[in-house]
Amino acid sequence: MIIIANTLITLGTLLMLISSIGLITLPDFYTRAHAVAKAETFAVFLVFSGLLFRPEFTLEAGVRLVAIIIFMVIANPTAVHALVRAAIRRGITPIIGTDETRARKLFGGDA
Repeated sequence: MIIIANTLITLGTLLMLISSIGLITLPDFYTRAHAVAKAETFAVFLVFSGLLFRPEFTLEAGVRLVAIIIFMVIANPTAVHALVRAAIRRGITPIIGTDETRARKLFGGDA
């Protein structure tokens, strides 16, 4: 059980790391929001699922973790949807196509 728990927690942590790297490197608000919403929701699901398999958790703690998992799976995508909708209403435009000057500015050097 501990091996399963540690594996799930490690996978979730790695997915959070990948999500944060995507947050830094992706070019605009919409791609960042999309990547982070999907990866973060699944990463939190993995970490909390891993915690459920830990032997030191009681039934009461397990019920609370399941409630948190359900809340996160519903609330996180909904919150990101609200943010993206607000960005659309404010007129924030996505970066479309490949613009060499924009790529140089983002990544430096010759892109």
